[in-house]
Formats: sequence, structure tokens, C-alpha cells
Amino acid sequence: MANLASLLDHQAIRKPEHPAIIENGESVSYHDLAVRVRQWAGALENAGLKAGDVIAVGLTDSADHIVMNWAVARIGSVILPVDHRWTDAEKANVIKGFGAKALISESGEGPPERTVWLNDDFRAKAAAIDPDRSFPEDDDLPVVLSLSSGTTGRPKGPALSHRQMRARWLTQLVSLGFTERDRYLSATPLYFGGGRSFTMSANWCGATVIMFPPPYEPEALISAAGEHKATTTLLVPTILRRLLALKDEDALLFENLRLMLCTGSILHQEEREQVIRYLCPDFINYYGSTEGGGVSILTSDHGLEAAGSVGQVVFGTNVEIVNSDHYPVDNGEVGLIRYKGDGVASGFYKDAEADREAYRDGWFYPGDLGRFDENGFLFLAGRSNDVIIRGGANIYPAEVEAVLLSHPDVEDAAVVGVPSKEMGEEIIAFVTGAADAGTLDAYVRDRIASYKVPKAFVMLEALPKSGLGKVQKEALKKNAENFL
Repeated sequence: MANLASLLDHQAIRKPEHPAIIENGESVSYHDLAVRVRQWAGALENAGLKAGDVIAVGLTDSADHIVMNWAVARIGSVILPVDHRWTDAEKANVIKGFGAKALISESGEGPPERTVWLNDDFRAKAAAIDPDRSFPEDDDLPVVLSLSSGTTGRPKGPALSHRQMRARWLTQLVSLGFTERDRYLSATPLYFGGGRSFTMSANWCGATVIMFPPPYEPEALISAAGEHKATTTLLVPTILRRLLALKDEDALLFENLRLMLCTGSILHQEEREQVIRYLCPDFINYYGSTEGGGVSILTSDHGLEAAGSVGQVVFGTNVEIVNSDHYPVDNGEVGLIRYKGDGVASGFYKDAEADREAYRDGWFYPGDLGRFDENGFLFLAGRSNDVIIRGGANIYPAEVEAVLLSHPDVEDAAVVGVPSKEMGEEIIAFVTGAADAGTLDAYVRDRIASYKVPKAFVMLEALPKSGLGKVQKEALKKNAENFL
């Protein structure tokens, strides 16, 4: 097999005038995309960059960002995604931590020794380069690094090779149903793993990418999807909730969309049902990790028995639930989730310590707890380091949260543990919605064992969440002891 970017040359031969990227009314054909990627790759090589170099890409969400990702891959260098919204200090820390040789930027500061400015001068010099030149084709070269830690401490993240990324994209074709006939609406930041991967895989298989990056109003997203006849898109839960506020009882908000995907935090069952009814009938929740890629999918076809699960395992990935001694457990029993496959990263980038913590005998341990039912549906039970040990009993926050979320007046819930001299740990529940603490205490006591009932119910207007919609439990834990 070859460098991932070589498929752009293949698409340019078999469908040269097919639109590869559409942005602000302008279309880039596959012929022009292949040529531009080769010219920009040549410009990077002329700047002294080469195969194996880590190159930080800190661009805004645009067609240029996609082209640059492909150009970095084309010369055999490693894409280090850098969020353009980070402070210069955050960028510098991540760049230094991964040993990046250069930062590609439209503004800001990079390593003192080298910044490649994506400006008119770069474009002019690249346009004069003969695209007919040879590039590395080794598919075992690393192609992308993904940050799986914060930006202020010691950064860590897995390195994925061309071969491993290709395996992930094959999974997207088989399990998600992507095709070369799709018109993919890119409405999620390219810094995010899903936003970047789905956009590049659309080009890889010959589909059309329609750029509509955030920020945007939900009404504008609906309009753009209709205007461009988008068929597929990826949205985070926060955006889906804003769209549901506009739901029409008599018509779908996205008439042309054949497939809608969601990654990040898991939607509540009621929200998922509303997305299927009001937004797009073919809706997929995609559970995975930065290191392992996609693990399982929950589709619109999965019945009531799948409610509360993250679906069934995707093509090409093997998943097991094991105990603390790393032996598989029976269906229904909660244990550590582990998985392996051709698309799972082999390890963290130059970080043996992180490898020892997360990899064992070829398996990756994401730190999630879960269980399988008899039909192969995977249910999450929280994070292994989120387990609350109260009076010697293991309590899984996801179980308590599920009970809270089943109450009709609860919109969102997060359960955390806090230190307790008497019990070891106590349970605090943070809840949004119209319910009050007394009502919730009685409701929960009727449905789970008394030792699992939270010590306190804290009512909030909103839970703190990341850009992907994941609840930031560490922020809740900082103040949780005040409510005991």
C-alpha cells in the first residue's frame, strides 16, 4: 500500500472534474486538489521539511487547512493538529512537547527556528512548483498525532501510520456507510479528531466536502445543508440540542441528509429519538477514542434493547471486557474495556510511560468501564478512575446518572465522588432541569440500592462541558466537597 495522499492522484485520474471541496461558492476539482497538494508539498520540502518531521498545523477551518493536511502527509511528515484558538503559550507547549519542526500558521507565533506562514507569498511560490515530483510512499510512516491530554501539562498522544489511518477509513466505509457519491458537510472543527478524519476520508474515497465551519447559527446550518444538497455530516451533541429547539412537527429539518453522525458525549435516549424523528432518520452515535478510533455504533435500526448502550462493535475492531487480572468476564458483568485492531494506534508518540499505562499484550485500554449484553451491545459504566468506592462498595456513576436521566424533569446529570473520612468517598449528583433535590432523592431511592443514592443533589443551570459536549467532571469535583 502507499501514502494516503496518493489516492488523490487516483481520484484526479478517474474523476478529474468532480468537486473535491466546495467553500464559499467556489469549487476545487479533484484534478486541481491533487495538483495543489503536490505543489504545497513541494513548497514544504523547499522550506527544509522532510519525511518523519512533526509539523504543527494551526490553521483556521478552511479548504486551505484540508489542502495543508494532505500536503504534510504527502511528504511523509506527521500532522500535529494545533487548535488555532489556543493561546500562544498553549501552542508553544504542545509544539515543544512533540518536538515539532515547524508550525504552519496564518497568525501567532511558532517555534523560534521555523514558522511557515500560509499567506499569498507561500501560495505564489507553491504555484510555480512543478507538481511532477516523487514523494515517500511508505505506509508505515506516521501521518498524524492526536493530542489526548491537556495543553498546559506534559502533552501526550498517539501516532497513527498511513496504514492505520487507512484501516480507520475502511471502517467508516463499511460500518458508517460513507460512499464516493456523498456530499459531506464539514461543520465540526478540523482540529477535532472526527472533524479532521471524516473530512479527509471523504476526499480519500472521492466524495465532495462542503466547508461550513463553526461558529454558525443552527438556522444557517440547516440552510447550508439544503442549498448544497449535503448527504452526510458530523455534529456534536451541543449543536444537535440547538437544532432540536427548532424542530418542526410536520417536516424534517434536513430533507436531503441521508446520514447524520454524532461523536463526543452520548446523547440521552429521549434526545436520540428526537434527532431521528425531527432531524435525520438515519442517525449514528459513534463511540471511540483518540487512540483507538471508532469502537462501536448505535444506529437508528437498533431497537429498544439497545437503549442506553453505545451500540455494537464496528468492523475491524476486537473488543473485550476484562477483570482487573485481564481475563474476559461474562456478558452482563462490568469490567475494563479493551480493544485492538488494524486502526488502533500502536502506542503513544515517544512516551513509554504512557504506553505502559494504556497498552498490554497488544490491547489498548481506554480507561472506560463497560459490559456486553447477550446481543453484543456495549454499555458504558463510566471511567475506571471515576469509580466511586463508598464504604467498600464499587459505585459506577453512569448507573446513577441513568436513573436520574430517566426522571421526566431532569435534563442532564453528572455524578462524581468526593473524599469522605467516614465512607471513603461520598456521591454528589449535579443536575439540570425542573426537578428539586427532595424529589430526586425519593425517585432514586425507589430504583437503586440505598448505598448508591447520592449524598447531595446540586441543581445547576448547566453542566460544564467541552466543545465536544463531554461533561467536565474535574470542574465539578473542585467544588463538590462544599455540598456535603
